[in-house]
Amino acid sequence: MSQSESVIRPTDIKLHTKSKRLDVTFDNGEHFELPCEYLRVYSPSAAVRGHGPGQEVLQYGKKEVNIDAIEPVGQYAVKLVFDDEHDSGLYSWDVLYNLGKNYKTLWPEYLERLMQAGKTREPQTQATLIKTPCGKSK
Repeated sequence: MSQSESVIRPTDIKLHTKSKRLDVTFDNGEHFELPCEYLRVYSPSAAVRGHGPGQEVLQYGKKEVNIDAIEPVGQYAVKLVFDDEHDSGLYSWDVLYNLGKNYKTLWPEYLERLMQAGKTREPQTQATLIKTPCGKSK
C-alpha cells in the first residue's frame, strides 16, 4: 500500500452468537456479514495458512463453530477466539476487509476444496472403540 492510500478501518463490529455471524462495517460505508465458520476456515494463523505457499491446512468440520470472544490488538487488528479453542490468528483490518470483499469468491472455493478432499463441513464425531473380552475391536 502506498503512503497516499488510507487504511480502511472498521467503525462497527458486532457478534451475533445465535446466527454465528460477525457483522463488520467499515469507514468507507461497506458492510459485511461474515459467518463464523468462514472466518475460522480462512483464519490468518500459521496453523491454517501454513508458513508459505502450498502449506495451507484444509479446515473441515467447522460448520457449528462460533466466536467466544473478540479481543482488540492495538489499533490495527482483532483476535477472534473460537469455541473450538482456535485463537492464534490476528485479523488485521485489511484481512477482515478482504475476507468481506471476497466472500462470494472464497466461500465457493473452500467448498470445492472440501469436496475434492472428501471432507465435510459437519463436525466430526468421536468414534468410540469398544473392546471385546478377547481383545478384538467392535
